[in-house]
Amino acid sequence: MDNSSKKETIRHDRSPRKRNNLILMIITTVFVIGGIIAIAPIALSRSKEDAYIRIPKNMDYAQLTDTLEKSFGPDFTKKVLFLMKARKVDISRRYGAYQIKKGASPFGVMHRLSSGAQTPVRLTINHFRSLHNLGDGISRKVNFTSDEFVNTALDSTLLKKYGLTPKQALSLFMENTYEVYWTSTPKEVIEKIGEFYQDVWNPENIEKAELLGLTPAEVMTVASIVDEETNRKREKGHIGQLYINRLNKGMKLQADPTVKYALNNFSIKRITNDMLQTESPYNTYRVNGLPPGPIRTTSEATVQAILDAPETDDIYMCAKDDFSGYHNFATTYEKHIENAMKYQNELNRRGIK
Repeated sequence: MDNSSKKETIRHDRSPRKRNNLILMIITTVFVIGGIIAIAPIALSRSKEDAYIRIPKNMDYAQLTDTLEKSFGPDFTKKVLFLMKARKVDISRRYGAYQIKKGASPFGVMHRLSSGAQTPVRLTINHFRSLHNLGDGISRKVNFTSDEFVNTALDSTLLKKYGLTPKQALSLFMENTYEVYWTSTPKEVIEKIGEFYQDVWNPENIEKAELLGLTPAEVMTVASIVDEETNRKREKGHIGQLYINRLNKGMKLQADPTVKYALNNFSIKRITNDMLQTESPYNTYRVNGLPPGPIRTTSEATVQAILDAPETDDIYMCAKDDFSGYHNFATTYEKHIENAMKYQNELNRRGIK
């Protein structure tokens, strides 16, 4: 075969191959364009509001559809579900709570829900007067009931770890903001909060409490009474020291907030003699020493103010008659009566009963 014949054969061999490559390229381009056309509406979609999606155990796609539609509407939800099903996500295993930011794409939502990376829940403890009220507040943020929380919080074995009894359980829940997961158990939440309690009650602070003749739990009870007595930060240590002075002298605390607690009525503006006779282990006008436990949650700041308070001989106090929220302090009963009369007279003048 001469050279010209060989060249002609090569040309004939390459022509079908070029045609095949061209056809393949055209088909690929059509698929790519079709894919872009199909994916573009999904990629360009955005969530219109922030959403917080909770997925309970064993949720199925029908339940997920209802949940997503409430936050995103039917159209956006269809796109998310299309992607999740295409990825074969087992939604029954994605138990948790997930925050979706405004402007998220269906791809972003699909990734968040399928990853299992939960968004932490923030629990803020501030001014709770009972475990039941605290349980009601916490249970709104997590996936367990108030009763489940209270029952766990009263577990004497768990509390022993923190040096507390069931009657002192409220002490553990120091005022702060904590991060937990929606799927956390009551015990996990309590232990998370307990970490902060143990940080506050470090060896140095335990030693300070011992020098005052108190246990950490007893300081917590004093602090809870102090927080009900005043919102004035600069007085908290002084009032705490006053109560400790009374304890050391064997005097009754005679703290008005404990009477309100015994009556379960903190709206009382004026404590009457009849109220002082209330039968309750929390009424410090009738019982000696501290009540069985705290009358509210309290804070690290109040505890520290009490532990670091300068020594004082004061054993009496009375609210100032200017209703500033501050107190007059006294070391003698005579001076205390003088201060008390000013306050009572001002109550009468203002018609406060």
